[in-house]
Amino acid sequence: MKCLVDVYPYQKEQDEVEFLVFKRDTDVQYAHQWRMIGGKVDPEETHYEAALRELNEETGLLPDLLWTIPSVNHFYDHKSDHISLIPAFGAKINKEQNITLNHEHVCWKWISQDELDTYIQWPEQKRLMKLLADIVITKQILNEWIVE
Repeated sequence: MKCLVDVYPYQKEQDEVEFLVFKRDTDVQYAHQWRMIGGKVDPEETHYEAALRELNEETGLLPDLLWTIPSVNHFYDHKSDHISLIPAFGAKINKEQNITLNHEHVCWKWISQDELDTYIQWPEQKRLMKLLADIVITKQILNEWIVE
């Protein structure tokens, strides 16, 4: 089965975390949904390398900080009868960077934590975004989670 990664781009302004979300195009998986960045891990990659590659491929962005969220996205897919356990990464983004979307997305938007229910449909993604915000706001990113 394929290995996957989730990347949650964010930035912090004072005591608020904003998330960068992307609306999926019509002809791709999860069409028309607002989502974070996600993708497959290539055979020669580590999960964190795949996270960096996917972020750059889908947006043209490089994070100021990449760290492992101390939890995983998990769900069951009845079509493949597979349970997915997906590592999740926080990617601190400088809001001044230019965003260049690839074919998978039609637009992007910065949203507040209060807007998660409006834009994000998957409960696990919302949970991970709330966990990320709590860790960032309380300044509790452990050194062990930071990808060098």
